[in-house]
Amino acid sequence: MTRYLEIATELAHRIRAGDLAVGAELPAVRAYATELGTTSSTVVRAYRHLADADVITVADRRRARVATDGVLAAARLLEADRVFRLAASDDPALQILLDRTTPAVVPVGSRGSFHALRALARGDADGAAIHLRHHTGVYNGPFAAALLRGKDPHLLHLWRREQGLLVRKDIRSVGDLPGALVARREPGAGTRVLLEQLLIDAGIAPHTVHGPELDSHLETGLAVAAGIADAALGLRATASDLGLDFVPLTWESYDIVLSGAVLAAARPLLSALRPPETRAALAHLDGYDLTNTGTLTRLNE
Repeated sequence: MTRYLEIATELAHRIRAGDLAVGAELPAVRAYATELGTTSSTVVRAYRHLADADVITVADRRRARVATDGVLAAARLLEADRVFRLAASDDPALQILLDRTTPAVVPVGSRGSFHALRALARGDADGAAIHLRHHTGVYNGPFAAALLRGKDPHLLHLWRREQGLLVRKDIRSVGDLPGALVARREPGAGTRVLLEQLLIDAGIAPHTVHGPELDSHLETGLAVAAGIADAALGLRATASDLGLDFVPLTWESYDIVLSGAVLAAARPLLSALRPPETRAALAHLDGYDLTNTGTLTRLNE
């Protein structure tokens, strides 16, 4: 490998590993060349290679710094052609995003947060899009840290979304659900988990609530609209689309769980989030908050 590429690759590895944090200055060109036993022009070429890949920024008469998205850019540079397999919980906004990604992002597996995490644990997926509230009240992070222990766990935040009751009769709270027909997601779905957590919080045993089990937010909403269920826990966006009454209950984080080794492969998802037309399509959905969309967090194990 050419010497400047060797230097650039080593720096990219250090940035991806977190040894050089976002905003950190790289060594001055002359001092670094002396340290490495090479020429200043070789170091300049290595820095330019990293800057062209958006790993670092270089300003006139100032040292190079690690770019804001330097970790992802470094990962992309090191693993340029990897396909990202995404197992995901059902979400209408995610489908909008996937319709705008490249073929390098491949949906795999069945719907549901538990199923997505299982696919990730088995190695059948590179990332799992989930919305699971831990018993501590924190969303997604504790599950990611536990499942990917020793694998540099990360959370890629997509959005927050509002969940509540979709209703067609006089149901105004979770406490009104006993005795009603409640359309529920299948076991293992994040919304089914949330419903059972909310029932327990209200002092109601989940097994005492009955109704059809269905595979998506759209289907549970349709069950209410068709009159075969009195209520369902679901998204404000679904209620708006179907003209159903909505009783707001909570906002939840919808994130992708992934390891540090696959950050490069996940880059097309972030790229698909940037165009204004994609943001506009996502913002058109009721009950979605895009404030921190695209934020990548490295988790403590």
